[in-house]
Amino acid sequence: MCDIRLFRRAWLDYRTAANLLAVPENDEAYMNNVAYHLQQAVEKTLKAFLECTGVTVPNTHDIDKLVRMSENNGSCVTITDWIKEKSDMLTRWGMDTRYDIDYCVEKKKAAAGLEEVRNFLETNGLKKELREELRADGTRQQLRTFFPKAYEPQDDFEWNCYYQIYKKKLLKIRKE
Repeated sequence: MCDIRLFRRAWLDYRTAANLLAVPENDEAYMNNVAYHLQQAVEKTLKAFLECTGVTVPNTHDIDKLVRMSENNGSCVTITDWIKEKSDMLTRWGMDTRYDIDYCVEKKKAAAGLEEVRNFLETNGLKKELREELRADGTRQQLRTFFPKAYEPQDDFEWNCYYQIYKKKLLKIRKE
């Protein structure tokens, strides 16, 4: 069974970025930290889905590489157009915001990134509110068949993650 902790850490990185962006100071250090945490949210989400597919994930921060690995290894992650198009920028946000003292992310770009990363996470079930697909009890009952007998997700966030992980299998069951 898939470990949900990396998904939770991705969500925490996103929330950290959102909270930092809300700080009234328009300081470069804040914007760089917003960008860094957004990159981390994307990286951890991609890695979590790859691990759930059984792929050994290399020690990399390269978003483009992780996107290609996801596409080539049957990962259940849905890659949004923005993530694909901005993968190089996201990688720079993970590296340059920490190691290049002259690198600065504009508040406008950080705010746009926050919205796009939120969309990416929500598309992939990383949100607190229960997904619409899981509101019908039958879907949850079908999903339970993939869990060990004594296991029950702790909250809606976990239900959402497991739905995305097992979505293809659920759809296959419904077609049969």
